[in-house]
Amino acid sequence: MERTEIMNKVGEIAADVLGVDVAEISEGTTFDDLDANSLDRLQLVTAMEDEFDIEIPDEKLEAIGSVSDAVEAIEAALEA
Repeated sequence: MERTEIMNKVGEIAADVLGVDVAEISEGTTFDDLDANSLDRLQLVTAMEDEFDIEIPDEKLEAIGSVSDAVEAIEAALEA
């Protein structure tokens, strides 16, 4: 799966979970920029795991602070 395709899906998921316009989301967007609290972040990761049929290790969860971080975690999980 191409990085651009992963980025687009992550953007769609974040827009849906957080109730924001997908146009507000870029690879450099942080979840703080989108006013995501810890519950929102958990919902985001769960939705991403479901969408990509992966499991992101717990030790990597705290490091996911931006869309770019999420894309990298998904790429790593897909390669595993």
